[in-house]
Amino acid sequence: MQSLTIRFAPGGGPLYRQLYAALRAEIAAQRLSAGEKLPGKRRLAADLGVSVNTVDAAYGMLAAEGYVEAHARSGFVVCRLDSLPAPAAPVPAPAEAPPAPFLYDCATASIDTTLFPYKTWRRIQQDVLARAPEFLNHGHRQGDEELREAVATHLREYRAVRCGAHQVVIGAGIEYLLGMLARLLCRETFAVEDPGYARTARILHNNGVRAAFIPVDRRGMDTAALAASGARVAYVTPSHQFPTGVTMPVQRRYELLRWAEDGRFLIEDDYDSEFRFDTRPLPSLQGMDGAGRVIYIGTFSKSVAPAIRIAYMVLPETLLGRWRDEFGFYSCTVSRFEQQTLARFLQGGHFARHLGRLRVAYRGRRDALAAALRAQLPGVRLDGLHTGLHLLATVPCGLSPAQMERAAADNGVRCNALADYYAAGAPENAPPAMVLGYAGLPEAAIPGAAAALRRAWLGD
Repeated sequence: MQSLTIRFAPGGGPLYRQLYAALRAEIAAQRLSAGEKLPGKRRLAADLGVSVNTVDAAYGMLAAEGYVEAHARSGFVVCRLDSLPAPAAPVPAPAEAPPAPFLYDCATASIDTTLFPYKTWRRIQQDVLARAPEFLNHGHRQGDEELREAVATHLREYRAVRCGAHQVVIGAGIEYLLGMLARLLCRETFAVEDPGYARTARILHNNGVRAAFIPVDRRGMDTAALAASGARVAYVTPSHQFPTGVTMPVQRRYELLRWAEDGRFLIEDDYDSEFRFDTRPLPSLQGMDGAGRVIYIGTFSKSVAPAIRIAYMVLPETLLGRWRDEFGFYSCTVSRFEQQTLARFLQGGHFARHLGRLRVAYRGRRDALAAALRAQLPGVRLDGLHTGLHLLATVPCGLSPAQMERAAADNGVRCNALADYYAAGAPENAPPAMVLGYAGLPEAAIPGAAAALRRAWLGD
């Protein structure tokens, strides 16, 4: 072969790495062809004015990566490489306009982070970190026993859920757990509420599951439409339907349970059940189930914080074996330190006290928003006030829901129209309501938000 001319750059790193990179580039560009013998280590060292150890280290790296191979009594020979197209030049990311600033946030996903129990959470977490190094190791695949037992105890006491810790599965968010259920029951069609969370249908679709959209009436999911849909699994939010705010009455719950008895399943998302302000909540649908057909699912996103990313599901005994066969080898997706912190937060009574404070704060915020809207928007109709962290406002202003949403944004208020939550657009008989969340709206900002909505929708 021809002699190699390699220039070493001062400050370019160790000489052996510079030599390795230069030889690799020659081989990749096929200037050193397959089968060609590299110079002997002593000869190349002398030609380049470097040590034999430098050449030996560079040749060793090339051999380890498969660019050359050592032949007995022949030295190093270049390996054959299939030619590849040159790497494409990096495409700069398109410039994204920054999101429009909003003075008032009435989105339903927002919470008030100032209400998070920072001191208590930090103290418990520091104690876990300091006293329990064993939590650096793998834990139970369904979640740590302490947290599952604490969740089961809480659900039995406050939601009348009938379960033991062995039925609880901990996961990093509702999306993750719903994806598991979609794959577990993947041969079935899932019924979802319409209007409802768009993400539910998207998660099901991403997991290869067909979603059937079932209308919601004043009592929740329409069971006649459900029976006609051919679905074998129904995803429902009976405590507080999103976004209509409907609480499912007992009779409709019985209808759903009877539908599920014939080998079907219900997934009960107990959305916002912690925030019922004026009456005691109805017991969970799962607690009424005598046939083991309800999968109960919930999260601590609103009651603690979305960033904690801890959700749970309670599997009926009829599904536990199947879940363990298909997913029992999965590691739990939640940090054990977060699990242990939340477990102690629950066990020590801190969660119950924290919920009490949240209810007081959010009830006051709800009352202030309702009063401000009634004062600023003559003829406004407010629905869904009894539970949850949002309400529906119907304003006789002559604008379409889409126009109302844009006008609100132009006046600094972030909110959505009820029509946004329908799978195929709102039906003609759907109320032209706006969905106003108030968890992320400071009480001091409520008068300004209501005045901005008046300007947006009434023009004065």
